[in-house]
This record gives sequence, structure tokens and C-alpha cells, in this order.
Amino acid sequence: MLLRQIEKFLRETGMPWTKFGRLAAHDPRFVEDLRNGREPRAATAERITRFMNTYRHDGASLENHHA
Repeated sequence: MLLRQIEKFLRETGMPWTKFGRLAAHDPRFVEDLRNGREPRAATAERITRFMNTYRHDGASLENHHA
């Protein structure tokens, strides 16, 4: 479920849910809407998943360069 993946991502990164919504969906209320039952379109869910994977990958790359 997308919301569970997002909640895990938010815990792991410490990113505020409003910032996540702005960056991933261009909607600061995106996570709140999901929490209230909103079902995203398939293309939106794919874009959100891609954002999380890219963010994790880029963050890991940056951490490895600074080590």
C-alpha cells in the first residue's frame, strides 16, 4: 500500500509530510489526503514511488561520498 511506504519513508528520512507532498506530488496536503482515504491514480502512485527510490538512492550516494 502506497501510504505505508510513504509513512516508512517519512520515518526513515525525518522529512515532514507537507514537504514530502510538495516535492513528490506538488501538493503539500497529499499525505494528509491519503491518510483520509484518497486513492491516487496509478500514474501518481508510480511517480511517488519513483521519487522515494530516487531520494533514497541520491541520499545514499551523497553519504558515501562524504565518508
